[in-house]
Parts: sequence; structure tokens; C-alpha cells
Amino acid sequence: MKLKMKWLLLTMVITITTVLTGCEPLLVLDPKGPQAKTQADDIMLSIWLMLGIVIVVLAILVFVLLKYRASKQPKDYEPPHIEGSPIVEAICIGIPIIIVIFLSIVSVKSNYEVEATPAGYEDQEPLVIYASSSNWKWHFSYPEENIETVNYLYIPEDRAIEFKLYSYGPITSFWIPQLGGQKYAMSDMVTTLHLAADQPGEFMGRNANFSGAGFAENTFEVTAMSPKEYMEWVEEVHATASPLTEEKFEELLEPGHLGRSTYTGTHLEFAPPPEHNHGSTDTDEDVDSEHPEEHETQDHSDHSNH
Repeated sequence: MKLKMKWLLLTMVITITTVLTGCEPLLVLDPKGPQAKTQADDIMLSIWLMLGIVIVVLAILVFVLLKYRASKQPKDYEPPHIEGSPIVEAICIGIPIIIVIFLSIVSVKSNYEVEATPAGYEDQEPLVIYASSSNWKWHFSYPEENIETVNYLYIPEDRAIEFKLYSYGPITSFWIPQLGGQKYAMSDMVTTLHLAADQPGEFMGRNANFSGAGFAENTFEVTAMSPKEYMEWVEEVHATASPLTEEKFEELLEPGHLGRSTYTGTHLEFAPPPEHNHGSTDTDEDVDSEHPEEHETQDHSDHSNH
């Protein structure tokens, strides 16, 4: 019976190992940008730290079981009464406190890093993209290029991207695992997410927050390309795409799934984002200068909220 159990366990280990070796690397551990690299490093640090703790605890467990195992003592044997050890108690309490403090410092530091402009891109003007969600699709507005896309995103490599997130429906979560962490998009405010791709490639993006029956297919494709290819794409769109009208945008907002589509112009002209902008920067002035009245209202709203 014991032999059968050993063979069963060995078979399970071999099977699991074989299956895992055929898996692609986890997207969050395959970063293609500075923000994602910071987060992947934090994840691996946590994994190695937890693995070290588990190994130490198991080693202590084995030591205690072997050293203090039951032995052949007389039936009337009574072990001596031993008071608690201050050293042992200090170790048992102190080490967890040190671990928590260390992880807290790492988490706070990295949180400030990923919330700011990506490292190495501070001196360049970011590309501002308004990313809004609706059931169950994503709309990407490029005010700088006067272009709008649905369910796909083209970005230049080696340039900071400043996403302005909001929703035309339930709360969603904008997430491109290989470029950075997720951030919520809501209907009553704009949130800001800073990302950058430090190499060309195609990446998967999705809504990471359950938002109804069509949530599973609420995805989009991201392509990072050289600045030259990006500008060629912009010129091609202006030469071939149809203009986005208010009627067409209302049609796009209807619940359902759509493929990719491209338009000249953006819906920001007739359907501006929410006034309250959380995490805004000076780059917003470039967009809001086209709508001074809306910008004035936004400033008044922000001052009243603070």
C-alpha cells in the first residue's frame, strides 16, 4: 500500500512538472515597460521572501520533531517546569514585525514610482490618451492626433503614455499586464494611469473588474511600435478613416461586443469626460485649452472639492 502511494505521488509530481514546463510565462512576470518591471520585481521579492520563510519554518519543525520526539521514559517521569525564554519570544515576535516593516517600505516606495511618470521619461512630453469603457468595449481617444479607436490601441515605444480613464457604464478596471498594474475607470471621475513600453510588441489588455455578462470578452489589443511607424499609422488613419459623429458614438455605446474600428476626430468634442480629474497633471491643459469653459468649470469643481 505504501509503495502504491509513493508511485502515485511521484506520478503526480511528474505530471504537474510536465504541464507547467509547457506553460507560457505569466504576463505580470514578463514586463515590457518600467512600471511593469517595478511591479514584477516586487512580486518576485515577495515570492522569494515567503519561500525563505517557509523553508526556515519547515527546517525548525523537522529539528523540533527530531530533537524532542517521544522517548522511552518511566511512566512516572515528569518533565521539569521551564519558564518562557525572552530570546525565543523576541525572535518569534520581532522577525514578523521586521518583515512587515520591510514589505511596507518596499510597497510604499514602488507605489509612488508607478503612480508617477515612468523612470527615464520625465523630460519628455507624455502622449495623453483618454481610455473610456462601455458595455463591453473600450474607446481610445487621441486628442493630440485627433483620432479615436475602438478595442485596439497603438502607442509609440519609448514614450511615456498618460491614460485618462473613465467609464460610460459600470466601474471597470483598465489593465495591460505587461506594461503595468490596473486602475479603475468610473463614470463620475477621471483617473490617471502612467505607463510606457520600452520595446515594440503586441500586448493583451482587458477589463479586470467584473462588469456584467459580457465581461469575459471586454478585451483590447495593444501594439507598441517605433515613432516612425506610429506617425505613419496616424497619417493613414486621417487619409482613410471616417469621422466620428455624435450619432455614431451613441451607437457604439449600446451594450454588446464589437470588433476593431477607427475614426478621425474624438468623442471628447461632443461628450467630454467627467469634470472631476483625479491625479491630473499639467498635460491636461493641452486638451482643455480647446474647451476653456469646461476647463473653468473643472477648476472650480476641483477647488470646491478640496
